[in-house]
Amino acid sequence: MPVSMNQPRPRMMRAESGVQLLREFVSLTKPRVVALIVFTAVIGMFLAPRTVPLTQAVFGAIGIALLAAAAAATNCLLEAKRDAMMARTRGRPLASGRLRTAEAVTFAVTLGLTGLITLHALVNPLTMWLTLATFAGYAVVYTLWLKPRTPHNIVLGGAAGAMPPLLGWAAMTGDVSAEALLLFLIIFLWTPPHFWSLALYRRNDYAKAGVPMLPVTHGMRHTRSQVLLYTLGLVAVSVLPFFTRMSGAVYLASALSLGAIFIAYATALWRRYSDKLARETFRYSIAYLALLFAALLVDHYL
Repeated sequence: MPVSMNQPRPRMMRAESGVQLLREFVSLTKPRVVALIVFTAVIGMFLAPRTVPLTQAVFGAIGIALLAAAAAATNCLLEAKRDAMMARTRGRPLASGRLRTAEAVTFAVTLGLTGLITLHALVNPLTMWLTLATFAGYAVVYTLWLKPRTPHNIVLGGAAGAMPPLLGWAAMTGDVSAEALLLFLIIFLWTPPHFWSLALYRRNDYAKAGVPMLPVTHGMRHTRSQVLLYTLGLVAVSVLPFFTRMSGAVYLASALSLGAIFIAYATALWRRYSDKLARETFRYSIAYLALLFAALLVDHYL
């Protein structure tokens, strides 16, 4: 039976010193997630055909990073009670009580407004509106509506997470092209096997918190099958940049090699499940995306 959302969360000693508070605010933004977002956005910038002043590209990356950080902080605000019920997230600053809600709200609003102003004034309005839509998609639609209501939350909410390269492209060109949408599609298909690998070995946490993740609602076997199917689809789509002449042989070789490893993980997970293997698959999925986009960039400049 899911634990009541009204259950009080554990309180830890509040961060009082300036250095401690700074660390807690940084933690609130999920810096590793933001780093991957900014990385893929910057790849989108470098792959875009039009060259804009370096300062515009820099401010584009800064604005996207600020909105991504604000979205992460907002997600922590909205999920503080649920986070306190899960072993993976109970140490977050709000769930543990090391930050006050008012402090987090002020921080998130400041980041968000600064990011919006930066993108509108120093990049272009299209990038600002697309980034704002991404913020709303993740922080509001996914967190408040999709995540607690449907086991397909990751699939439907994956659109927000797949936006960064498209945002980077828009920052450089002022429009959205088929190439940018292809980059979007790669991350969109990467999201389900990435998160479901995590959900498999954290299934008890999600069940306790009342989150209808796929392993909780449809079982382990079905989830493992979905991980494999989405991985196969991802690898198939990942080679399209070569066939659309967006990239060359170096990228194709990298995409096939990285994809073969991902398929091997997903196949092993489907055949002989273990929490250890699910954890390894989740970790590899992060490396896969970073290396795939790095290969796109390297191939572009060869």
